[in-house]
Parts: sequence; structure tokens; C-alpha cells
Amino acid sequence: MRKASHAVAVAALGGTAFIWGGTFAAVKFALNAGMGVEALLAYRFLIGAAALAVFLVALRIKPQAREIKDGLWLGLLLSILFWLQTDGLRFTTTTKSGFITGLYVIFTPIAAAFAGDRLKPSHAAGAVIALLGLSFLVYQPGLGLAGWNRGDTETLLNAMLVGVHIVLTSRFSRRSSGWVLAFVQVSFTAVVMVAFAAFSPGGFRGTGGALRSPGIWIALAYLGLLATTLALWVQSTMQAKVTATEAAILFSLEPVFAALLAVSGLIPGIREHLGPLQMLGAGLIVAATLVAELGPRLLKATVAQRK
Repeated sequence: MRKASHAVAVAALGGTAFIWGGTFAAVKFALNAGMGVEALLAYRFLIGAAALAVFLVALRIKPQAREIKDGLWLGLLLSILFWLQTDGLRFTTTTKSGFITGLYVIFTPIAAAFAGDRLKPSHAAGAVIALLGLSFLVYQPGLGLAGWNRGDTETLLNAMLVGVHIVLTSRFSRRSSGWVLAFVQVSFTAVVMVAFAAFSPGGFRGTGGALRSPGIWIALAYLGLLATTLALWVQSTMQAKVTATEAAILFSLEPVFAALLAVSGLIPGIREHLGPLQMLGAGLIVAATLVAELGPRLLKATVAQRK
């Protein structure tokens, strides 16, 4: 039963990475429609918080004090993460941002080790392979990582805090309701983003035209309901059944899914190309998940056969 629940958790977290991979197209669509970054984030988290509130009421879940406290800590981290990543993109390139953000696959096991978790060799190997795959996936000829700037520093801090968020989620999800953790952190982030949107140039002012654009509410529904409500509930619930490093490796599939969607032509107005090196990077990230999940079983089977 435990193996089955672990397999379900792995599949669910992998599905979450797929959903997050689709946010690239949804965000790009909304920004192209004229919506500011702060307003987009505010709408996303308001929709997510409202949907999670409906589930809490329907399921008659009464949040406990400790669950609310856990959710507030996660919400504080989540709001800082989004601000650092968004502000960092004002100063750095998308390629550099993607690679630096992906460093959470290394920062997560480091944070887990500081928290007292034991790191399995297969998970360590998977993290290193995933990091190598990320560097290949975002590589573009002529665009190196030279010229470190403010945006790179903010994005690096973001990656570090993502690792801490994943580790805390793994811990809190073992003692708190996933619904409560998701609702509190999303609601906290919604309040922060609404405050930003109310007083920033990219806020609510001037979004009327964007909200009337065809398809904009589909993009917002995807971001709010799938990428926030469902995805954060899955993360807050299923991480109780995997280690923090396993979760980070599974989440590293996100840029792979984003790249596959970008080259598929399924999203209107988005059609990109992956070269051989980018395809190799995607393959390495997939291989990293296999090493992390199947490595211990294959090693155990090999040892058993030799005996």
C-alpha cells in the first residue's frame, strides 16, 4: 500500500510539473494581451484563493491554528518567490532566469540536509543530472551567463528560497491538511499581489482592454484553477509521500513540458524550435527522474540477483 501511495504521489507531482509547464504559454498570452505582471499575478492568486475557499467550505474543513501558521510561512515564501522572479526578469534574460531558477534542484537537497534529512545517493545523482539537463535545455549560442546583474542576484535568491519552500512543504504536509496549506498560502500571496497591483504601474489600471481580449479568461482560469488551486493542493498533499529532493527532481520536468508545448505548435502564436543540445537537456532531465525513482529498486534487484 505504501509503494502504491508513493507511486501515486510521484505521478501527481509529475502531473503538477506538466501543469506548471503550461503556464509559460498562458502567461505569455496574457502579457501579449496587454495585462501587467502585477495585475496578472493578482488575478491568478485571487482566482486560486476563491476556488480553494469553496473546497474548504464544501468539505467542511476547519483549519487548525498550527495548519494556519504552517500555511502563512509557506505563503510568505511564495509571495517573495514570485516577486523576486518577476522583478528579476526586468533586468536579466529569460534564458539566464530559467537556468538560475532551475538551480533549486541543487538547493533543495542542501536545504533538506540542513533540516536533518538524509540524502539518498540516487537522489543526489538525479539532482546533478537534472542540473546538467537544465543547463543544456536553456542554452542558446552566443548567450552565456556573463555580465552578472541585479536580476541574476534576485533570481538566485528566488532559487534558494524555492528549495526552502519545497523542504518546508514536505515537512508541513505530513502534519497539516493539504487543503488548508494550499488555501492559506495562496490567500496570503493574493493579498500581497493585490497590494502590489493597486500601487504599481503594471497593476489594475489599464487592464480593462486586456480583460476583454478573446481567450484571456481561459488563460486566467488555467493559471488560477489548474496552476494554482490544483497544483498547490497536490504539492501540499503529495509531498508528504516523497522526499524534498525527489519533489525537486520531479518539478524539474516543468521546463521540459514547457519546451515541448512551445515546439508543438498547439498553442496559438507560439512555435519555437529545439536544437540537438536542448533535446539532449530535456532527455537528461527525464533520465534524472528515472535515476531518482528507479535507481534504488534496480540496485536492490541487481544485488539480489548476484546473491
